[in-house]
Amino acid sequence: MTTYITRRLATAVPTLILISMVVFGILALAPGDPLGQFAANPDIPPEVRLNILHQLGLDEPIPIRYAKWATSFLQGNWGYSFASHIAASRLILQRLPTDLWVVGSAYLVAVVIAIPIGVISSIKQYSAFDQIATTLAFIGFSLPTFFTGVLLIIIFSVRLRWLPFIYDVQVTDPVGMLRQALMPVAVLALFQAAGLMRFVRSSMLDNVRQDYVRTARAKGLPEAGVVVRHVLRNGLIPVVSLLALGLPAVFTGAVVTEQIFRVPGIGSLLIASIQNSDTPVVMAITFLYAILVVVFNLFADVIYGLLDPRIKYG
Repeated sequence: MTTYITRRLATAVPTLILISMVVFGILALAPGDPLGQFAANPDIPPEVRLNILHQLGLDEPIPIRYAKWATSFLQGNWGYSFASHIAASRLILQRLPTDLWVVGSAYLVAVVIAIPIGVISSIKQYSAFDQIATTLAFIGFSLPTFFTGVLLIIIFSVRLRWLPFIYDVQVTDPVGMLRQALMPVAVLALFQAAGLMRFVRSSMLDNVRQDYVRTARAKGLPEAGVVVRHVLRNGLIPVVSLLALGLPAVFTGAVVTEQIFRVPGIGSLLIASIQNSDTPVVMAITFLYAILVVVFNLFADVIYGLLDPRIKYG
């Protein structure tokens, strides 16, 4: 296992380097700069604008800028925001608790709902429960989050006036925090649970008719034991990859949903930074997501070995 993890880490390092080079190059070649809003202002002379660009290092060649960014990143400096002059890491940490609360809760709710429903649907295939669950899953997966978000706002905020439709970080009491998080959590959980439930059901159906399942039943094992100890354990192996790929979004936010409900998370920070051509913040968030994807995929591979003893790591 140690050898395998070491080999995966050795592969992950050049992968992350290549990702950082591609993302940095795209951001550097993208049109616009942080001073673009002043370009048409006659009160700001061109030489002043060029001087500011020089101080920010934006007039240097892209390879030199990338080398400076990579060196600073390895030293723990993720750069400073062009707009607020605050460290990008600090901006991310300021918004991380909100994402962990809203997006993390939605992901946890989705997993808790989707896995049991997917398992029961596969065991009771073509039953009334399976038909209803599959239909609801198709509806939840087909409806985009911006539609369900606006729909919930119209129903529960505009019509019924039960819930606030704008997230307020100044609210500190538990009841108020729960009320304002209900709708964004519901929107994200519905969308994530729908896709996950379909995947769990499909994975379970691939295993429920295998020979080892019939053998377990022939030995007289109770149905619950067959499902939990045999079908579920093997059916969850591909589900682990899906869960691992979804976890980075917990730390980087849900862009669309945060925009709808004005949740001050990392997703909304990313959108604002793109609009302001705030390259250091965009680069920090994007590269953070890449790191999390690599780390959680490695974590998923380790879980594979625990779920399936047939998997051996050399």
